Amino acid sequence: MKFDFAGKMAIVTGGGSGIGAAIARQLAASGAKVVVADRDVPGAEQVVATIVKAGGKAVTYEVDVADAVEVEAMVAFTTKTYGGLHLAVNNAGIGGPSAATADYPIDGWHQVINVNLNSAFYGLKYEIPAILASGGGSIVNMASILGTLGFAQAPAYVAAKHAMVGLTKTAAIEYAKHGIRINSVGPGFIDTPLLSKHLDQAALAYVTGLHPVGRLGTAEEVAALTCFLLSDEASFITGSYHLVDGGYSAQ
Repeated sequence: MKFDFAGKMAIVTGGGSGIGAAIARQLAASGAKVVVADRDVPGAEQVVATIVKAGGKAVTYEVDVADAVEVEAMVAFTTKTYGGLHLAVNNAGIGGPSAATADYPIDGWHQVINVNLNSAFYGLKYEIPAILASGGGSIVNMASILGTLGFAQAPAYVAAKHAMVGLTKTAAIEYAKHGIRINSVGPGFIDTPLLSKHLDQAALAYVTGLHPVGRLGTAEEVAALTCFLLSDEASFITGSYHLVDGGYSAQ
């Protein structure tokens, strides 16, 4: 499904690969001007090159989303470069260590919370004023099926994603009357570099089997749902948590 984002300016964090890259490409293909933000500059530049080659408009921005100052600068760069901000996807995230709660490393806990949760707060804090100044728009926070479910050996990741869902609902209530819709998306296990980097073949086979459809999801499937929520087609949807999980959470 193609949406009309002509005249819209967008930020996608974690846009250099996986789900973020797919979202950036779909937004640009639908007319948005996109800032592809990532710590992985070569990855982001490759995504931008693909978008530009296809006739879209995009630029790269290097950012550490765990640093509030850098997130503020990212939003300022976007408004300076494109003249405003209408759409944002707070997608950047990491998997973190794998360990039971009592054995979980404290530095790993802080890293996951900083990258997966604090970054979403920083994004909202600086994106919302910019979107208000641009006349309204939409934000999607990339949560996970683990935003409502538990998963052994991943206490920090699960805690961060649960909190992100609550943060999304709260911000949505606050800004619903001000022309900003804010939703979260909960992907199941998606075939991306983030997953393959942390799991061996046996673990990949295990998580694949957790989905009733019998396969992992694709980044493009998550991007399609995300772009719908960002679009005017979803004008009555805010504060919601939307799953794209191949039936995982229905069990």
